[in-house]
Amino acid sequence: MREDIRGGEVTARRLAEGAALSEVVDGEDPGAWLGLDAGIRSWLYWLPLPPTEVAVLRHPDALPESRLALALCHTDGRIREAALGSAAGCPGLWPLVVVRTADWVAPVRERAREVLRAVLDDVDTAVGLAPLILMGSRRGRGVFAVDLLDEVLRRVPRERLAPMFTSPDRGVRRFAYRLAVDEGDFSPAELARAAARDPDPVVQDLCAEAALAAVREGGAEGDVLDALLGARGPRVRSAGVTALRRAGQGERAEGFLADRAGVVRACARYVVRQVGGDPAAWYRDRCARPDDPALSPGAVAGLAECGERADAELLWPLLGHPSPRVRARAVAGLRALDVTDVRRLRALLDDPAPGVVREATLALLPFARSLDTERLTERSVASGLGMRGWPRSGCWTRVGGWCGCGPRSRCSTIPMFGCGNGPRRPYGVGRRLPMCRAGRRRWSSCSLGGGSRPGSAC
Repeated sequence: MREDIRGGEVTARRLAEGAALSEVVDGEDPGAWLGLDAGIRSWLYWLPLPPTEVAVLRHPDALPESRLALALCHTDGRIREAALGSAAGCPGLWPLVVVRTADWVAPVRERAREVLRAVLDDVDTAVGLAPLILMGSRRGRGVFAVDLLDEVLRRVPRERLAPMFTSPDRGVRRFAYRLAVDEGDFSPAELARAAARDPDPVVQDLCAEAALAAVREGGAEGDVLDALLGARGPRVRSAGVTALRRAGQGERAEGFLADRAGVVRACARYVVRQVGGDPAAWYRDRCARPDDPALSPGAVAGLAECGERADAELLWPLLGHPSPRVRARAVAGLRALDVTDVRRLRALLDDPAPGVVREATLALLPFARSLDTERLTERSVASGLGMRGWPRSGCWTRVGGWCGCGPRSRCSTIPMFGCGNGPRRPYGVGRRLPMCRAGRRRWSSCSLGGGSRPGSAC
C-alpha cells in the first residue's frame, strides 16, 4: 500500500502539471485508482495547492478531466462533493466515483452512490468496474457498491457476463461464478468443466460442489464425473473420486490409488474400502516389483500412507529404482514408517537427484550427531556450496550438522537448509543461517563460505 501511495503522489503531481488522466493511470488496474486516491491526499497534505487553485476546484463545471480527478480526491469534502456532479458525465472518472462511495464523509458518500446507481444501469460499465468495486469492498463502507453490482448483474443474461468468467482477477471470477451458481445459469457438466479449468481453489470447490449437488438432484452423471476426474487440480479430482461411490462406480477409484496427490489417494482408498477392496494389498502388489520401470511414485507413497512397519521390506529395494521420483518416495516412505538404517541412507546423500538427497537428509536429521563431521566438511568444500548455490552432488551440508560448530555443540544438529519447517533454497554468502541461541552469537563464522574450522566451539 505504501508503494501505491507513492505512485499516487507522482501521478497527482503530473495531473497538477496538466497531464492527461489516461497517460498517468492504468485504467485496467483497480489498485492504481485506490493508490491515486490516497496519493493525491498525501501529496496535497505536504504541498497544498495555492488558494487560487482551490477556488477553481470549488467550481468543477469547466474543469478538464485531470483537474476534476484532483477535485474528486481532494482533502476538502465540499470540493469532492461538488466534483461528483461533473464526474457523472466523464466515463474516465467513474472509477473515482466508485472510490467515493466509501468516503468517510456522509454527504460525499451519498452523492457518489446516487451517481454510481445511474452509471451501473449499463451492463458493460458494471462489468468493467467490477474489479474495482470488489477490491473496494475490503475497505470500510465498501459493501454498498458490491450489493449494487450484485443487484444489477442478476438482471442480465449470462452471455453478458462472459468476460467476468475469464477475468485475470480471481476475485471477479469468484463473484461471477457465485452469481451463476445462485441463479442456476450453468448445467452440471458446465460447472464440472469450469472446476477443472479454473486455477483458483475457491472457484474449483464452488463449481465442483455445485456440479455434484446438481447430479444428486437427478442430473447426468457421466459427463460430470469424467470432467472432475480428469481435472489437473487435486481438489477437483478428489471430489470426483469421492462421488464415484455414490454414483455406483466405486471400482473406478482403484485407478486413483497411485495418484500424484495425497488427498486424491486418500479419497480413493476410502472408496475402495467401501466397495470391499484392500488398498494396502494393492500397493504391496505394485511395490513387490522393484525392477518395474512403470512403477508409479504414488503407489510407493500410498504404501507408506496405509501400510505397516513390516512393509518397509518392500521399500528398501526401491532405493535402487531407476526413477528418481520413486527413490525419493521410497525414502520418504521409510521415514513415515519410522524405519531408518543410517548406513544405507547415508549413501543416498550422493544421489544425483536433488529430491532423493532432500528426503535422505530429512530422514538422517535425527542421527546427525552420529555422522562423520570431517567427511561432511570435505564434501561441503568440494561441492562449492556458497559460491554457486546448490552443490552438484549430494548436499552433505544440509545434513551437516556442521555449521562451523563442533560435534558436541548444540549447533551440531541444526541443518543448514532447515528441517522441513523453513525454506529449502540455498542461503547465499553472508546470509544468516537458522541456528540455536548459542550459535547465533557467532553466526558470522557459521555463514556459508566462512572461515571457521570444523570442530570449533560455540
